Amino acid sequence: MALRPARPTIYDVAREAGVSKSLVSLVLNQSPLVAEAKREAVQEAIRRLGYRRSQAASSLASSRTRTIGLVIDDFRNPWFVELLNGLRTTMGPHGFHVAVREHFTLGGTVANAIDGFRDTQVDALVVAAEPGRDFEDPGIPVVLEGTRCNTIAGADLIYSDQPQGVRLLMDHLHSLGHERIGHVTGLGGSATIRRQAYARCMEAAGQAPWIVGFSHQTNEEGGYLGTAELLREHPEVTAVFTANDTMALGARAALQETGRRVPHDVSLVGFDNSQLAQSRFLSLTTVDNHAFDAGIACAEALLRRFAAPDAPPRHVVLATSLVARSSSARAAGHTGRTAG
Repeated sequence: MALRPARPTIYDVAREAGVSKSLVSLVLNQSPLVAEAKREAVQEAIRRLGYRRSQAASSLASSRTRTIGLVIDDFRNPWFVELLNGLRTTMGPHGFHVAVREHFTLGGTVANAIDGFRDTQVDALVVAAEPGRDFEDPGIPVVLEGTRCNTIAGADLIYSDQPQGVRLLMDHLHSLGHERIGHVTGLGGSATIRRQAYARCMEAAGQAPWIVGFSHQTNEEGGYLGTAELLREHPEVTAVFTANDTMALGARAALQETGRRVPHDVSLVGFDNSQLAQSRFLSLTTVDNHAFDAGIACAEALLRRFAAPDAPPRHVVLATSLVARSSSARAAGHTGRTAG
């Protein structure tokens, strides 16, 4: 008895069309993310092969979660809210929702949010935290947001031009006559980049870099502890630059406890232009690294990856800008023009 010819599979369609199996799935699911030329190639291959989707395959395809996993460093840092808003605003119209988990270390144990998302079968990951050296490829599209100590092979990278932002801050403080500028740093890749850029700016100006807080978290407590240390070691400091806006909140408390007024005695500047920086209490001079735009850029990277799974990873660098507020002022005795 003659054998019946094998029924064409989705892999046969992908081979015939010269595309990936994932792209064929997108076409079958009527995704708007596929370029028209690719869609037509897949549809033509389906016609030529006489491919018919099985009920089992349809059920499997419909089980996709339509969920993007967002891994962040700290729920208490409002910068991540704007990143999330940009991501949701862009992914929502495409039928995706965003779930958020915190990636942290407690008592020496890492709560690995990336593994948690892998277990819940999200369709893609945006990692806005330190991924760790032992990160394993989850087999789904990944975008790494921010400058990190560790990278993720094959991931798209979205990050702001942080050295540019630090230069803007330091130029601002130098134009106000500040020479004794201290920096409160912390753990992580972004803090490292900002610390290095600060040191270069101080050395270029012929001034000694004063850096404290290497082992602290980049949160309010880290800002408080680091600033207290800075004031003990260098009580003559006239300006404090914290690695982010959340740390500036702790720095403000440490300055207040030692009787130093902001900005009359000490100018205070941060980084991120978060909602904290915009508050009336801090009114913080800071660098805007455009978190909402970063969220949009992460979403666009995922949409490109869904449409072209085999495309090489892309690096997107976002410009920064200075936002001058009332937390910075001329150094005592300086009569030059105030920076804008």
